[in-house]
Amino acid sequence: MIRENLNAVEQAVEASCQKAGRERGEVTLIAVSKTRPLSDLREAYEAGTRDFGENKVQELVDKIPELPSDIRWHMIGHLQRNKVKYIVGKVSMIHSVDSLHLAEEISKEAVRKNTEVDILIEVNVAEEESKYGVTLSEAPGLVEQIAQLPSIHIKGLMTIAPFTENPEENRIFFRKLKQLSVDIERKNIDNVSMVVLSMGMTGDYTVAIEEGATCVRVGTGIFGERHYDTQGE
Repeated sequence: MIRENLNAVEQAVEASCQKAGRERGEVTLIAVSKTRPLSDLREAYEAGTRDFGENKVQELVDKIPELPSDIRWHMIGHLQRNKVKYIVGKVSMIHSVDSLHLAEEISKEAVRKNTEVDILIEVNVAEEESKYGVTLSEAPGLVEQIAQLPSIHIKGLMTIAPFTENPEENRIFFRKLKQLSVDIERKNIDNVSMVVLSMGMTGDYTVAIEEGATCVRVGTGIFGERHYDTQGE
Protein backbone atom coordinates (compact mmCIF):
# COMPACT_ATOMS: atom_id res chain seq x y z
CA MET A 1 0.00 0.00 0.00
CA ILE A 2 2.80 2.44 0.86
CA ARG A 3 4.44 1.93 -2.51
CA GLU A 4 1.12 2.57 -4.27
CA ASN A 5 0.53 5.69 -2.16
CA LEU A 6 4.01 6.97 -2.93
CA ASN A 7 3.40 6.48 -6.64
CA ALA A 8 0.15 8.45 -6.40
CA VAL A 9 1.83 11.27 -4.48
CA GLU A 10 4.74 11.29 -6.92
CA GLN A 11 2.33 11.64 -9.84
CA ALA A 12 0.58 14.54 -8.08
CA VAL A 13 3.91 16.26 -7.41
CA GLU A 14 4.90 15.82 -11.04
CA ALA A 15 1.57 17.22 -12.25
CA SER A 16 1.82 20.23 -9.94
CA CYS A 17 5.36 20.95 -11.13
CA GLN A 18 4.21 20.82 -14.75
CA LYS A 19 1.27 23.10 -14.00
CA ALA A 20 3.61 25.64 -12.41
CA GLY A 21 6.24 25.33 -15.15
CA ARG A 22 8.77 23.86 -12.73
CA GLU A 23 11.16 20.93 -12.96
CA ARG A 24 10.33 17.88 -10.82
CA GLY A 25 13.83 18.02 -9.37
CA GLU A 26 13.05 21.34 -7.71
CA VAL A 27 10.78 19.68 -5.13
CA THR A 28 11.85 17.30 -2.35
CA LEU A 29 9.17 14.94 -1.07
CA ILE A 30 9.65 14.37 2.67
CA ALA A 31 7.85 11.33 4.05
CA VAL A 32 6.56 12.32 7.49
CA SER A 33 7.19 9.16 9.46
CA LYS A 34 6.37 10.21 13.02
CA THR A 35 4.60 7.48 15.02
CA ARG A 36 5.11 5.03 12.15
CA PRO A 37 6.74 1.65 12.78
CA LEU A 38 10.13 0.87 11.29
CA SER A 39 8.52 -1.57 8.87
CA ASP A 40 6.61 1.30 7.25
CA LEU A 41 9.77 3.35 6.87
CA ARG A 42 11.62 0.40 5.37
CA GLU A 43 8.82 -0.11 2.86
CA ALA A 44 8.98 3.56 1.85
CA TYR A 45 12.77 3.33 1.65
CA GLU A 46 12.59 0.30 -0.61
CA ALA A 47 10.19 2.23 -2.83
CA GLY A 48 12.84 4.93 -3.25
CA THR A 49 12.22 7.42 -0.44
CA ARG A 50 15.35 8.92 1.09
CA ASP A 51 13.97 11.94 2.93
CA PHE A 52 12.07 11.34 6.17
CA GLY A 53 10.62 13.87 8.58
CA GLU A 54 10.16 13.38 12.32
CA ASN A 55 8.52 15.55 14.99
CA LYS A 56 9.90 14.07 18.20
CA VAL A 57 13.58 13.98 19.09
CA GLN A 58 13.37 10.69 20.97
CA GLU A 59 11.62 8.94 18.11
CA LEU A 60 14.12 10.35 15.66
CA VAL A 61 17.20 9.20 17.54
CA ASP A 62 15.66 5.77 18.10
CA LYS A 63 14.99 5.27 14.39
CA ILE A 64 18.25 6.57 12.92
CA PRO A 65 20.49 3.60 13.88
CA GLU A 66 17.84 1.11 12.78
CA LEU A 67 17.65 2.32 9.19
CA PRO A 68 20.06 2.80 6.24
CA SER A 69 22.70 5.48 6.62
CA ASP A 70 21.90 7.24 3.33
CA ILE A 71 18.58 8.51 4.67
CA ARG A 72 18.30 12.30 5.01
CA TRP A 73 16.51 13.03 8.27
CA HIS A 74 14.52 16.23 8.72
CA MET A 75 13.50 17.57 12.14
CA ILE A 76 10.14 19.19 11.40
CA GLY A 77 8.56 19.39 14.86
CA HIS A 78 8.96 21.92 17.63
CA LEU A 79 12.47 21.61 19.08
CA GLN A 80 13.27 22.31 22.71
CA ARG A 81 16.70 23.70 23.50
CA ASN A 82 17.53 20.88 25.92
CA LYS A 83 17.02 18.34 23.11
CA VAL A 84 19.28 20.03 20.55
CA LYS A 85 22.38 18.06 21.56
CA TYR A 86 20.73 14.78 20.57
CA ILE A 87 20.16 15.66 16.91
CA VAL A 88 22.95 18.03 15.86
CA GLY A 89 25.18 16.10 13.51
CA LYS A 90 22.48 13.50 12.84
CA VAL A 91 19.89 15.38 10.80
CA SER A 92 20.30 16.96 7.39
CA MET A 93 18.09 19.93 8.23
CA ILE A 94 16.15 21.45 11.13
CA HIS A 95 12.97 23.00 9.74
CA SER A 96 11.54 24.46 12.92
CA VAL A 97 13.85 27.19 14.26
CA ASP A 98 11.61 29.87 15.73
CA SER A 99 13.78 31.83 18.16
CA LEU A 100 17.26 33.27 18.60
CA HIS A 101 17.72 31.26 21.80
CA LEU A 102 17.10 27.99 19.96
CA ALA A 103 19.46 29.00 17.14
CA GLU A 104 22.16 29.90 19.68
CA GLU A 105 21.86 26.46 21.25
CA ILE A 106 22.11 24.77 17.84
CA SER A 107 25.14 26.88 16.96
CA LYS A 108 26.84 26.13 20.29
CA GLU A 109 26.31 22.41 19.87
CA ALA A 110 27.48 22.48 16.24
CA VAL A 111 30.69 24.25 17.24
CA ARG A 112 31.22 21.74 20.05
CA LYS A 113 30.81 18.84 17.63
CA ASN A 114 32.81 20.53 14.88
CA THR A 115 29.93 20.24 12.42
CA GLU A 116 27.68 22.51 10.36
CA VAL A 117 23.89 22.66 10.63
CA ASP A 118 21.41 23.75 7.96
CA ILE A 119 18.24 25.30 9.34
CA LEU A 120 14.98 26.87 8.23
CA ILE A 121 13.17 29.67 10.03
CA GLU A 122 9.63 28.65 10.98
CA VAL A 123 7.10 31.35 10.15
CA ASN A 124 3.54 31.28 11.48
CA VAL A 125 2.13 32.99 8.41
CA ALA A 126 -1.51 32.58 9.44
CA GLU A 127 -0.67 33.68 13.02
CA GLU A 128 -2.54 30.76 14.55
CA GLU A 129 -2.23 30.69 18.33
CA SER A 130 -1.88 26.90 18.32
CA LYS A 131 1.20 26.97 16.09
CA TYR A 132 4.83 27.82 16.67
CA GLY A 133 6.83 30.21 14.50
CA VAL A 134 7.56 33.90 14.18
CA THR A 135 5.31 36.32 12.34
CA LEU A 136 6.00 37.56 8.82
CA SER A 137 7.13 40.90 10.22
CA GLU A 138 9.44 39.33 12.82
CA ALA A 139 11.17 36.93 10.45
CA PRO A 140 13.64 39.28 8.67
CA GLY A 141 15.06 40.56 11.95
CA LEU A 142 15.44 37.05 13.34
CA VAL A 143 17.19 35.95 10.14
CA GLU A 144 19.70 38.78 10.47
CA GLN A 145 20.44 37.86 14.09
CA ILE A 146 20.84 34.12 13.48
CA ALA A 147 22.97 34.69 10.38
CA GLN A 148 25.78 35.95 12.61
CA LEU A 149 26.08 32.70 14.55
CA PRO A 150 28.88 30.24 13.73
CA SER A 151 28.36 26.76 12.26
CA ILE A 152 24.70 27.37 11.44
CA HIS A 153 23.36 28.19 7.98
CA ILE A 154 19.94 29.59 7.12
CA LYS A 155 18.71 27.83 3.99
CA GLY A 156 15.16 29.17 3.81
CA LEU A 157 11.77 29.23 5.49
CA MET A 158 9.13 26.80 6.73
CA THR A 159 5.47 27.15 7.58
CA ILE A 160 2.58 24.96 8.72
CA ALA A 161 -0.57 26.29 7.09
CA PRO A 162 -4.00 25.98 8.74
CA PHE A 163 -5.85 22.69 8.51
CA THR A 164 -8.56 23.11 5.90
CA GLU A 165 -10.83 20.97 3.75
CA ASN A 166 -10.16 23.23 0.77
CA PRO A 167 -6.44 23.53 -0.07
CA GLU A 168 -7.11 26.67 -2.12
CA GLU A 169 -7.70 28.50 1.16
CA ASN A 170 -4.02 28.08 2.00
CA ARG A 171 -2.72 29.47 -1.28
CA ILE A 172 -2.53 32.96 0.20
CA PHE A 173 -0.30 31.77 3.05
CA PHE A 174 2.07 29.93 0.71
CA ARG A 175 2.21 33.00 -1.53
CA LYS A 176 3.06 35.22 1.44
CA LEU A 177 5.90 32.90 2.54
CA LYS A 178 7.29 32.86 -0.98
CA GLN A 179 7.22 36.65 -1.11
CA LEU A 180 8.95 36.84 2.26
CA SER A 181 11.72 34.59 0.96
CA VAL A 182 12.16 36.88 -2.06
CA ASP A 183 12.31 39.95 0.17
CA ILE A 184 14.92 38.36 2.45
CA GLU A 185 16.97 37.14 -0.52
CA ARG A 186 17.16 40.71 -1.82
CA LYS A 187 18.89 41.80 1.37
CA ASN A 188 21.95 39.72 0.41
CA ILE A 189 22.66 38.77 4.02
CA ASP A 190 25.86 36.81 4.58
CA ASN A 191 25.24 33.17 5.55
CA VAL A 192 21.64 33.31 4.34
CA SER A 193 20.12 31.73 1.25
CA MET A 194 16.45 31.30 0.49
CA VAL A 195 16.75 28.15 -1.61
CA VAL A 196 14.38 26.10 0.56
CA LEU A 197 10.67 26.71 1.08
CA SER A 198 9.26 23.94 3.28
CA MET A 199 5.49 24.24 2.97
CA GLY A 200 2.59 22.01 2.06
CA MET A 201 1.31 18.86 3.73
CA THR A 202 -0.92 15.94 2.77
CA GLY A 203 -4.00 18.10 2.23
CA ASP A 204 -2.47 21.00 0.34
CA TYR A 205 0.97 20.10 -1.05
CA THR A 206 -0.12 20.44 -4.67
CA VAL A 207 -1.11 24.07 -4.10
CA ALA A 208 2.13 24.67 -2.16
CA ILE A 209 4.17 23.40 -5.11
CA GLU A 210 2.31 25.74 -7.44
CA GLU A 211 3.30 28.60 -5.13
CA GLY A 212 6.98 27.69 -4.94
CA ALA A 213 7.48 24.99 -2.30
CA THR A 214 10.80 23.16 -2.59
CA CYS A 215 10.01 20.72 0.26
CA VAL A 216 6.59 19.19 0.88
CA ARG A 217 5.91 17.15 4.02
CA VAL A 218 3.51 14.28 3.39
CA GLY A 219 2.59 11.74 6.05
CA THR A 220 -0.97 10.47 5.77
CA GLY A 221 -0.83 10.62 1.97
CA ILE A 222 2.02 8.10 2.03
CA PHE A 223 1.51 5.98 5.14
CA GLY A 224 -2.28 6.15 5.49
CA GLU A 225 -4.46 7.43 8.31
CA ARG A 226 -3.40 7.28 11.92
CA HIS A 227 -4.89 8.30 15.24
CA TYR A 228 -2.60 11.11 16.28
CA ASP A 229 -2.46 14.87 15.79
CA THR A 230 -1.47 16.15 12.34
CA GLN A 231 0.87 18.96 13.42
CA GLY A 232 3.77 19.12 10.99
CA GLU A 233 2.51 17.08 8.08
